[in-house]
Amino acid sequence: MSDRRLEKHVELDASPEQVWEAIATGPGIAAWFVPHAVQPREGGTVEQDYGGGFTTRGRVTAWEPGHRFAYGAFDQPDDGRPQYAYEFLVEGRAGGGTVVRFVQSGFLDGADWDDEYDSFDAGWTLFLANLRSYLRHFAGLPVGNVVAMAYTAGNARDIWPVLHRALGLAGHPTVGDTVTLAPDGPAAVTGVVDVANEEFLGVRSAHGLHRIGAEGEAGCGVSAYHYVYGPPVDTDALTADWQRWLETLFPTGGAS
Repeated sequence: MSDRRLEKHVELDASPEQVWEAIATGPGIAAWFVPHAVQPREGGTVEQDYGGGFTTRGRVTAWEPGHRFAYGAFDQPDDGRPQYAYEFLVEGRAGGGTVVRFVQSGFLDGADWDDEYDSFDAGWTLFLANLRSYLRHFAGLPVGNVVAMAYTAGNARDIWPVLHRALGLAGHPTVGDTVTLAPDGPAAVTGVVDVANEEFLGVRSAHGLHRIGAEGEAGCGVSAYHYVYGPPVDTDALTADWQRWLETLFPTGGAS
């Protein structure tokens, strides 16, 4: 293990109480990240559900209500992988609003781990942007989570044109554009682009946040995250629709 750390901070137009609810409770975290179950005490269990049967479990290592929440793995991984630890600090701002400071530690040394570090960096940038959008536009609403993932050969630069065509887009839009994502199968999504970078395309609709991702240089992970706020929706059916779309688009691990 090295002392390499991933550190981020995000300024939010919300009270410290609202932010704590969003970063330290299961329903709150699900609204911008993935479904969680959190036992609210030091030593309690944290469970994360990434979809497709992939779950992780860890232990709460710090619990200071309204201020500090930290957790890490129960046991040292036995396959030589890092033992990551995560920490969130919540601070009220003078004049209103809140700052969240986030730290992920436990990265291993060596160039072989640079891609993993970069992937976490891009991922947390997206998820903290989701947190900001959730608190600004959908605060307090229940969420339905949809997560679909696939893996394909090639790199993200080659895969994005495939995704653009399959979504009915001429290319990568820019933040502020109004677009309609029109995949073959899942229902169309119309909204405003609020994320547009090399790894992710994000659209905010009237009822949710919709994120399409392509990450990787030697093999590419492709993802579709959807957060649907308000009345309950059939997330199992939506997940199946988006998973089927990805697997049809990349049936043999290559760009089409």
